[in-house]
Amino acid sequence: MSLTSVTIPRPKLWKSLQHYSKERLRADIIAGIVVGIVALPLAIAFGIASGVSPTIGMVTAIIGGFMVSFFGGCSVQIGGPTGAFIVIVYNIIAQYGLTGLAVATAMAGLILILMGVFRLGTVIKFIPYPIVVGFTAGIALTIFTTQVNDFLGLGLRDLPGQFLPKWGMLLTNLGLIDPVTLVTGLVSLLVIVLTPRISKKLPGALLAIILVSAAAALLSHFTGWFHVETIGERFGDMPTDLPVPHGFTLNMATINMLLPSAFTIAVLGAIESLLSATVADGVTGSRTDSNTELIGQGLANLTVPFFGGIPVTGAIARTMTNITNGGRTPVAGIVHALVLLLIYLFAMPLINYVPMACLAAVLMVVAYNMSGWRTVVGIFHAPKSDISVLVVTFLLTVIFDLTIAIEIGLLLAVVLFLRRVMENTEIKAYSGQLDVNDGDDVGTHEMLDVARGVSVYEIDGPFFFGIATKFDEMMRSTMHTKPRVRIIRMRKVAFVDATALHNLELLIRSSQKEGIHVVLSGVKPGVRSSLEHAGIDRLIGADHICDHITKAVLMANRIAEAPEKV
Repeated sequence: MSLTSVTIPRPKLWKSLQHYSKERLRADIIAGIVVGIVALPLAIAFGIASGVSPTIGMVTAIIGGFMVSFFGGCSVQIGGPTGAFIVIVYNIIAQYGLTGLAVATAMAGLILILMGVFRLGTVIKFIPYPIVVGFTAGIALTIFTTQVNDFLGLGLRDLPGQFLPKWGMLLTNLGLIDPVTLVTGLVSLLVIVLTPRISKKLPGALLAIILVSAAAALLSHFTGWFHVETIGERFGDMPTDLPVPHGFTLNMATINMLLPSAFTIAVLGAIESLLSATVADGVTGSRTDSNTELIGQGLANLTVPFFGGIPVTGAIARTMTNITNGGRTPVAGIVHALVLLLIYLFAMPLINYVPMACLAAVLMVVAYNMSGWRTVVGIFHAPKSDISVLVVTFLLTVIFDLTIAIEIGLLLAVVLFLRRVMENTEIKAYSGQLDVNDGDDVGTHEMLDVARGVSVYEIDGPFFFGIATKFDEMMRSTMHTKPRVRIIRMRKVAFVDATALHNLELLIRSSQKEGIHVVLSGVKPGVRSSLEHAGIDRLIGADHICDHITKAVLMANRIAEAPEKV
């Protein structure tokens, strides 16, 4: 493998510091402080919703956010825990515990690093949009579902993990709604929704947490009837010491068991981080190094499990907040991590007073924003195959889990894509006369006379396993004509695969047994190289592989008009 086939990481931070200034530093510090404040409630909420403690959400945002900015390939990316991981993290913890989550996250980090090293950053961007929309909408609905219990104050414990049984249990227990908790959640929701109408720079989630937590604490202190469950009541007092790094045991059985989950985390993290970076590039005019960004994301995910953290990826909302507040280099992301660290060390005990219903409201708004329902409606005007991929991915995400949804969604998208390619790839047959420029955007027509006994077939598109079978079926249906020469025109064949080469070899051998010559025309250099590696040139003769149809027809006519050997 050559060095050019792998990526040498070039973090944006290093380049940014080469021409840094006091003005840029001032802007980055201001943006970093704002983003750190905005990220605070989200880190806590995502941690709790994922099935871990608020401190783990904070630790993930601090360490992961720092490493994404320090090692990543995007100038303005803000990393941390996101809503997209809630479902998969919750399910991993339920099945394999916190140790299983640590192993899966570390493995996902290694996968991301390898993706970046082997230049798969650009490939990830081509995952079909309906899949991304489908599982994002499915995740949003699942997150919303997980917050209904705390928002309504039902007080249910040991809720089923599956979507349908969970809703069944919620609906049958609606009589347990706690009015005080419901009002707390509704007021929080109102503050979050109305804040942007007052000022777009004020973080609605943080404002809701401060106001509602203060009001709930005062009412609880001065009245005997007001009580709503808080973070402190559910999780105990929040520690203020940073966790000490710890290891975990790895063996092949654990790796095999958790590899699908690790792959899901890696793919989901790659998609979300590169999507966030693409959006950021569109706003700032910068250019993200996709492969270096994946390496940075991989290093972050490889590190956070040793501190008990959950998966990390680029966060679109926090990244856009960074941009709108003037952040233009990774220094802003590093400042955001330091702000969260200071809050963790000196203000963590205040988190104990935050009502669970308030956090539920924050996550419900996150779920609504994630759902992208307008995009979903728009895709329903797209081709039926895209609608099918979206619906299947959405239902699998909601009813089963994200791992199955991504795997089957990708498989379905590939199958539907191949079918579309096969439907649009024509195999044409000519005899008598042939227009050299047929199918090209050329005004002139150059006609070639094709002698009797010469059949011309053209493959209009890539020659891979699906088309190879289609071509084979067409050739079999015309075997009864038995010409003296078969020309296979390949001017529009960009590549061939092993199945196509095998079928072509069988066709040539069966034709030769019947005394029929095979001539290949319009063969591109890359395709010719594949034919030579497969020994096709030796089978039919190198002179029977022509670079233009005119040469192929002249050769075929000469063979057809020559007397047959007795």
